[in-house]
Amino acid sequence: MSESLKTISPVDGSLYVERAYTSPEKVEEMLSAARAAQQEWQQKSVAERAAILEKGVDNFVAKKELIAEELAWQMGRPIRYGAGEVGGFEERARYMISIAGETLADIAIPEKAGFTRYIKREPIGVVFTIAPWNFPFMTAVNSIVPALMAGNAVILKHAAQTHLCGERMVESFIEAGLPEALFQIVVASHQLAADIIGSDKIDYVCFTGSVPAGKAIETAAVGHFIGVGLELGGKDPAYVRSDADVAYSAENLVDGAMFNSGQSCCGIERIYVHEDVYDAFIEKFVEVVKGYKLGNPTDPETTLGPLVNAAAADFVRGQVADAVKAGAKALIDPKLFPADKAGTAYLAPDVVVDVDHSMRIMTEESFGPVVGIMKVTSDEEAIRLMNDSEFGLTASVWTTDEAAAVRIGDQVETGTWFMNRCDYLDPALAWTGVKNSGRGCTLSAVGYESLTRPKSYHLRTAI
Repeated sequence: MSESLKTISPVDGSLYVERAYTSPEKVEEMLSAARAAQQEWQQKSVAERAAILEKGVDNFVAKKELIAEELAWQMGRPIRYGAGEVGGFEERARYMISIAGETLADIAIPEKAGFTRYIKREPIGVVFTIAPWNFPFMTAVNSIVPALMAGNAVILKHAAQTHLCGERMVESFIEAGLPEALFQIVVASHQLAADIIGSDKIDYVCFTGSVPAGKAIETAAVGHFIGVGLELGGKDPAYVRSDADVAYSAENLVDGAMFNSGQSCCGIERIYVHEDVYDAFIEKFVEVVKGYKLGNPTDPETTLGPLVNAAAADFVRGQVADAVKAGAKALIDPKLFPADKAGTAYLAPDVVVDVDHSMRIMTEESFGPVVGIMKVTSDEEAIRLMNDSEFGLTASVWTTDEAAAVRIGDQVETGTWFMNRCDYLDPALAWTGVKNSGRGCTLSAVGYESLTRPKSYHLRTAI
């Protein structure tokens, strides 16, 4: 195994970042220091923690131009969209800070003569966050800021592709006055990460990534009696009803499918369209897709950057080729996107019709700028097809009938149900999934529950 972490840029294949792996001895020191720092940090009031973390968010936002450039080189995000990730980080961080006082307050119990009773929320200790590369700030913040606000220490392992993102977060909060040992970044291989999980020196793991990696996390945690939160991806569906605004639905679903080159856990990967509006929807959808510009993400004009690497692009090409071989039709001519080139990370977007669930493109996570679209004849058929998946992160319906949206949503197996929007995370709502999309919850008041433990106080005052 290499002795260092290497980030190969999808922009041009160059080595962009290299860091030596943290030694096991150094990891031991980090974990011990984190435990000591956490014991002091939990003594601070919520207001004191909030003041430091708010300043840390300010520092982070001030780096947005640098962050946008680094994102483009690390994982291919067009530089014009880099500030959006900073904005998402800020929105989630500030919201979770703002609700901490009320959410972390003692839980009052009805009065009982001669007794004082309440439930206190205590921090769990040391939280190990393992963050992904595709939304390297907006996923990591979901656990990091609430963990710190709750009085915990955080050890962060960021993805090899986006290690600099972890460094930027840590430095922003340390510059704000956060104790250095309280929020640390470790440069770890998969094996070292597993060793950390099994060290009995952490108390919770928050992981975002693939299903196989999630299973490996659970295996490493077996027998150590620690909590594990898992967000493991999706194959998120949309249903366009016959009463939908076709132009609005098409424009927003293209964005939901193509943003970040389709590399989003909650991106739109399959669409079911009622037969009454199917032709009009397809025409508008294809028109919008053709308006994208594939190219170097450091070019401000680029709206579609490369995938994270050539292997990811080839995987999507294989899904499309298999579907076409089985009778599907790809509607986008790759010649419209001259930057598309086999053997590279640059991949033209595609829209595939005449598909069904026997094809990988409709059942297997693509994580690329491609979407399969099926015609349906009823709400019932759409519900059945949306539920025909191993995943259940988000799903959406496009309609003018709110009552119908709720009725359909009650039958769809998903963590978040949208009407007339998609691929968005509201920090006031619980971020969670069902089936192979994982377990646990981040964000909202509910997200604090896994980062704290209840402690009951039962005080007899009359003897």
